[in-house]
Amino acid sequence: MVAYLEFTLDKFTFKVATDRYYHPAGVWAKEVDGRVTIGLSDFLQQRSGDIAFAEVADVGVALAAGDEVANIETIKVDVSLPAPVSGTVVDVNPRLELEAEVINQSPYEDGWLAVMEAANWAADRASLLSPEAYFAQMQAEAEEEVKKL
Repeated sequence: MVAYLEFTLDKFTFKVATDRYYHPAGVWAKEVDGRVTIGLSDFLQQRSGDIAFAEVADVGVALAAGDEVANIETIKVDVSLPAPVSGTVVDVNPRLELEAEVINQSPYEDGWLAVMEAANWAADRASLLSPEAYFAQMQAEAEEEVKKL
């Protein structure tokens, strides 16, 4: 069972799954046997709002870390999502085509975006944030946003 770091601010609770790594932009990466499943952090999906559309790179597309792997559209924003690792897209979540809101409902499980065959997981992982580091970044960003209100 996945453990979470949790932070509550005002009426919102944000979770960070501890079994994966995070790009500073809020995209998570979980490696299993050289394949890396990626998705949105709970904080990013809550901050963005209800997701209406998600466009993910096609299977077979090779990406460098930082290249756009997906774009999500909500009522509030359009967000370009960077690939947290270099590699080739080998699978795209089929539910996203008709049920993009699954990202909001289950960002760490059913709402995954894609699976990539990692070109160099060890090198890419070194540039990602640990769950604890991402949690600290997320907490600081959330508190800063509240100050602006």
